[in-house]
Amino acid sequence: MKYLCLVYLDEKRLPEVPDAECVAFDAGLRANGRCLASEALQSVHTATTVRIRNNRVSVTDGPFAETKEQLAGFYMIEARDLNEAIQIAAKIPPARVGSIEVRPIRPIRETVAAEQARQKH
Repeated sequence: MKYLCLVYLDEKRLPEVPDAECVAFDAGLRANGRCLASEALQSVHTATTVRIRNNRVSVTDGPFAETKEQLAGFYMIEARDLNEAIQIAAKIPPARVGSIEVRPIRPIRETVAAEQARQKH
């Protein structure tokens, strides 16, 4: 099952987690086939938020909400179940100074394709 591990932390604490440590962790996950994708994100100050309200596009600089911790990156992982995903997330280096949100992936493409196949028969 696929899980997205969202890395949140106060950007001021980012220097406490060396990039080399994160890259080494990522390399280990990839070597054992657990990492499907991962990236670090630029500073929250580079974020742009897009909304549609009353058929009008609204674009604002910055994140969608003021928070103490910002989204700093992600790991898309493969795990047997939530327990294994949590075990993996607990080893993500920024977990020491921030938090890791673990969420199962909703297989939207597969669900839609299956529904369309049922409708054809």
